[in-house]
Amino acid sequence: MVAVYGPLRSKMAKGVKHYFKDGRLHAGSSMHKHPDGTLMTGKKMSKTSKTLVHYGQLSKKAQKKARTYWG
Repeated sequence: MVAVYGPLRSKMAKGVKHYFKDGRLHAGSSMHKHPDGTLMTGKKMSKTSKTLVHYGQLSKKAQKKARTYWG
């Protein structure tokens, strides 16, 4: 993993789709980011927050499922 600092860091995820680890698309607009870079659902951390990832971080099986949302 490459660490990115400065102005590029805040612009990296603009317009990028986020997925649950099983390949389902996260359709909601609210998410929060932890200091370690982990993206999660919800505006703030809660018991129901779920981890979100980018397409490249998905398993091959999950990527196949994610491609069904590209229509």
